[in-house]
Amino acid sequence: MTFADLPAVNACLNGLSAIFLTAGYYFIRKQNKIAHRNCMIAAFCTSTIFLVCYLTYHVFAGRTEFKNPPWFKPIYLIILSTHTVLAVVIVPMVLITLNRAIKQRFELHKKIARWTWPIWMYVSVTGVVIYFLLYKIFPQH
Repeated sequence: MTFADLPAVNACLNGLSAIFLTAGYYFIRKQNKIAHRNCMIAAFCTSTIFLVCYLTYHVFAGRTEFKNPPWFKPIYLIILSTHTVLAVVIVPMVLITLNRAIKQRFELHKKIARWTWPIWMYVSVTGVVIYFLLYKIFPQH
């Protein structure tokens, strides 16, 4: 694996996080609290590893710029800006949600989890979308 592989690794980690989030949602709806807990811990771990890889990549590689095709750039920037803002917002929300679960304050956990889950899912999925736009659909070489 090389440094240039990190964007693909990041997309995979985001994709895994979305899978774990989906499974966690499914399991809590089925009242399987242990499976829910395990999926949400896995989502947290994959998102944490993603964040470390993402920051590592961008510290050394710098900014990635979308140049072509010009007609798609405004759409890309909307996706990127909502993803970026919500990625910042979701970090404390995940930590609070996780903390409330660890402390077994489940009523408070549920109140914030109703907001945390869809935002976290959006950030995970749009992370994969951004990767495909930059590296597969419209490569920026």
